[in-house]
Amino acid sequence: MLFTIRYDGKHYHGWQIQQNALAVQEVFQDALRKVFGAAPDLKGCSRTDSGVHAYEYCISVKICHAIPCDRLVMAMNRFLPADMAVTHCREVPLDFHARYSCTGKEYVYKIWNHPIRDPFLEGYALHYWYLLDEKVLQEAAQYFLGTHDFTSFCTLDGRERGDFCRTVTKSEVRRDGNMVTFTVAANGFLYNMVRIMTGTLLRVAQGKFAPDSIPAILEAKCRKAAGPTAPACGLYLNRVFYDNLAPDILDDRK
Repeated sequence: MLFTIRYDGKHYHGWQIQQNALAVQEVFQDALRKVFGAAPDLKGCSRTDSGVHAYEYCISVKICHAIPCDRLVMAMNRFLPADMAVTHCREVPLDFHARYSCTGKEYVYKIWNHPIRDPFLEGYALHYWYLLDEKVLQEAAQYFLGTHDFTSFCTLDGRERGDFCRTVTKSEVRRDGNMVTFTVAANGFLYNMVRIMTGTLLRVAQGKFAPDSIPAILEAKCRKAAGPTAPACGLYLNRVFYDNLAPDILDDRK
């Protein structure tokens, strides 16, 4: 069974269960336990950071049941908190894995670009009060496209090993009024990769990096060559892609 959920990550410490902090996985497992009387084996599609949000997050669960999917969605939502909801579920092959069967993801980073903060966006977008030139940022973002070694755009710790190459298929900066969004899709992402890409684009906006400096930063393969890690509050997992599975319909995805 593959569940698709969405959640406000403001009060969660990422996906994975932690000993002294509330995580999305723990809350979802508790709801499963209430519906089925047990907590079955489940796998999440991504290791989201503390404070990161998701318009679409996928969870594979191995369980035998006779509840139709439409009723299962309603049953799960009965036991989930107001900041989390199941939007869809479907049957998938037994060997399906939410993370390892995934062929790509798309993230959106939101920047509220106005001198005055919006209290209703606190925790949901980065407030950046200096004027951003989205055309310059769009120019810089194009250099992320293609297959590159993204070592410079990764926070190195025990979770990242092996090949640091990723293929970016979409990298766009757009403005809608005072909201500037950076949308990036790839076949996979490293730890903090999108947040570091965003921080680097902001360095471009500040004139500290030229738009065409991205290739040299990639070539350096050194975290210190790139910009800072942008705050988690503006980051959203927007789409999750699987071969041979039709995407879920979420009209209010950004």
